[in-house]
Amino acid sequence: MSEIPARASGPEGPSDGASGGAPFGDAVWQSSPPGSIYDYIKVASFSIGPDGLVDQWSLRAEQLLGIRAEHAVGTDPIEAFVDPDLRERGQRKMAEILDGREWTGVVPFRVPDDGAEGGHHRRGQRGLAEVYVMPTRTEDGEKAAVCIVVDVRVLRSIETDLAASQAIFGQSPFGFLLIDPELRVRRANQRFASVFGGTPDDHRGKGVHDYLPRAEGDRVSATLRRVLETGESITDMHVTGFAPGTEERRHWSVNLYRVHSGSGRPIGVAWLGTDITARREAAREAAAARRNLALLNEAGARIGNSLDLETTARELLDVVVPGFCDLATVDLYQGLLVGDETPPGLADGSAELRRVAFSSAVSDVPFHGTGERVKLGAVHHYPFNSPCADALRTARPRTVPAEDGGLVQSTLAVPMVAHDTVVGLAQFARTKGSEPFGDRDRDLAVELAARAAVCIDNARLYRREHERALILQRSLLPPGDPEASGLDIACRYLPGNAATGRPSEVGGDWFDVIQLPGHRTALVVGDVMGRGLRAAVAMGELRTAVRTLAGLDIEPAEVLSQLDEIARGLGAPGGVQQATRAARRPREADLSEVYLATCVYAVYDAVTRRCTFANAGHLPPVLVEPGEPALMLDVPPGLPLGVGGEPFEEVQVELPEGSLLALYTDGLVESRDHPLDEGLHAFVGALTDPPAPSPGRPSATTAPRAGTHRDLEDVCDQVLSTLDSHHAEDDIALLMARVQGLPSESVGDWTLPREPRSVGRARELARARLLDWDLEPLVDTTELLVSELVTNALRYGEGEIRLRLLLDRTLVCEVWDSGLVQPRRRRARDTDEGGRGLQLVGLLSAAWGSRRTPRGKTVWFELPLPGADTQLTDPAEALLSLF
Repeated sequence: MSEIPARASGPEGPSDGASGGAPFGDAVWQSSPPGSIYDYIKVASFSIGPDGLVDQWSLRAEQLLGIRAEHAVGTDPIEAFVDPDLRERGQRKMAEILDGREWTGVVPFRVPDDGAEGGHHRRGQRGLAEVYVMPTRTEDGEKAAVCIVVDVRVLRSIETDLAASQAIFGQSPFGFLLIDPELRVRRANQRFASVFGGTPDDHRGKGVHDYLPRAEGDRVSATLRRVLETGESITDMHVTGFAPGTEERRHWSVNLYRVHSGSGRPIGVAWLGTDITARREAAREAAAARRNLALLNEAGARIGNSLDLETTARELLDVVVPGFCDLATVDLYQGLLVGDETPPGLADGSAELRRVAFSSAVSDVPFHGTGERVKLGAVHHYPFNSPCADALRTARPRTVPAEDGGLVQSTLAVPMVAHDTVVGLAQFARTKGSEPFGDRDRDLAVELAARAAVCIDNARLYRREHERALILQRSLLPPGDPEASGLDIACRYLPGNAATGRPSEVGGDWFDVIQLPGHRTALVVGDVMGRGLRAAVAMGELRTAVRTLAGLDIEPAEVLSQLDEIARGLGAPGGVQQATRAARRPREADLSEVYLATCVYAVYDAVTRRCTFANAGHLPPVLVEPGEPALMLDVPPGLPLGVGGEPFEEVQVELPEGSLLALYTDGLVESRDHPLDEGLHAFVGALTDPPAPSPGRPSATTAPRAGTHRDLEDVCDQVLSTLDSHHAEDDIALLMARVQGLPSESVGDWTLPREPRSVGRARELARARLLDWDLEPLVDTTELLVSELVTNALRYGEGEIRLRLLLDRTLVCEVWDSGLVQPRRRRARDTDEGGRGLQLVGLLSAAWGSRRTPRGKTVWFELPLPGADTQLTDPAEALLSLF
């Protein structure tokens, strides 16, 4: 340094105790307060005697300059510490000092090579010291000096640190506080003052209770004390309070750490806080969005698992209570529940509704914040001016005002809209103490109600289609209790899930009882593979075809062959002919267009008690003879209808009097839990074992087997209960017939020679037998018609003539011959002498026809018995009507 800056003053004057501070007697002695400046700058001192040499050397001087006292005392400070090129000027300054002048300046110094404290690394070290020299006198009155030395580097470091600390404290975007050990604010920055008002100095001396509510202030004070005592830092402590002049709740994240002085003594706690109100609100919004999304996901998984309207409504409430609200109800339009096809509801929103679901997380009593209390299942309507009626009318959610003193504080009335149609109303309520509904909650409620409404509307549409298909299917089954000659009939039909009450698709099972000429009966049971309306329609077509083919009175095997052709034609656009052509080339048809069905067709003759069976892939019939166990008849199964390519076989079985014949579909004997073999074995066992005795009937010890005198209705019920038919996986068709053959006394059978007098003989035989049967009112008509048929057999037939009269529910007359030509009815002209015989038969009989037999043909007519609903036609009037 080229020169030593100095500042000199006049000679030191005597000290005047009165001029500065308290007198010595009033001095207060105390240690430096925590954080004293002397803890940082470490002031050193030494004294210079009258001879210009060091006579005293302090411990701080040893630490600062690195020279021990024994080496420093007695040395010339200029010669020891100042560079040679500055010693001359230094000597002049020393002379001025010893002359009584004060001096302050910055002096470069060098640690001497010998006597350095701290080892060789301090020797020759250079530094810069700020020296304060104050003249003094020794005891002898000689002039001397006291020197106070401060390392300039330490001062500059303190200045730099102070400037940096001031910048950080003042420019921080966070609220910065220094809290003393008494938990009072020692210092606050501008950011903190901008939030709580005033200037930073206005906050000095305040405590945490001046800013926070009592409970929150107590918690924060305890935390500050813990930090002061333990020294453990606190990170991200959430503090809640209010900014001055506002009622808005604010949230801060605060970091706390203990602050120490230069000597390591605790001097307070630093408080660094940031406003996280917006972040907390965003976190709440995100949490609410996640909760709503989870609720929607749960709704998608739980709502709509059933096709029942009321169950779907309950599923909605299971989702929203208690996750979304505390109480909830669902009202559906009464017209929708009863299957009304008109659009539900009225324009004014006051149509009748039924409360189908209610759920509560806080009370078992339904809330009635919208008028009178409505019980679950009750039919009601909302007043025109009510919020609920307005919601139904406008298809928009409405807020329902809470009742004074009630449990509910907030209620949303949300219309359930599906495909632009309001199907009902959902109400969501929150009780006092819960957060009121907001806009986000309103949107979520609308979405939940819409999802449930779509599921309810789908269930309604499905129920409607299911009911229509079921009506169609039932319309294709025999109405009421079928009747047959020589048979007692009992039947059961159970659509899928009818026992469980769950809706399902209808199937293609059917049965039929068809009366044939000659007191014969066709028994039919079939099953179209597949389910739904398509299967029901296919079943109807096949059943119609069966009845048509049965009317032709062809053999059972031929009936199934014709049905097979019809079934193959159902899946082809061009019908049977197109299907026949397609069969001649490689077929790559869609399986969904292939109609397959199984069917068993049986024709029972009440006169002979013989039954002819033909089977197309169906389960075998079961026969129970009197006193014998049930057995399955060995009827060749054949291929299902619609497959084609193979002929069907016939089996003829003679049925004993009183025996029981059972035809059924696979839904009775097969399920997922029971294989087909087990089901057939159980079915045979159920027919063998007698049912439990009904009131007024014999006990089980005296009851005979199933094939004797048991009531057929009891047998059907026992079979269905024994086989656990409530599994409801498939339709069930069961047809049972008890054989009651036509008694021999109810049959008249004669063979007539092929000669003209056989006509008169036939009239005599018919008259005599009718008189024996007490059917005198039918004698004249029967004689006339028998005469016509026998005459035709003589004129147009071949071989011997057979006349047969059958008496059961009606009177049937048959004329057999060996001719193959079928009689044909024609309209005779007025000038024709003949050709009116069959016209006469048609006029006088209830029904007539002809059929082929293995040995020719049979022409027959049928007359109702006297007293029946059908009125007999007078023969004379019938004859006159022909002319």
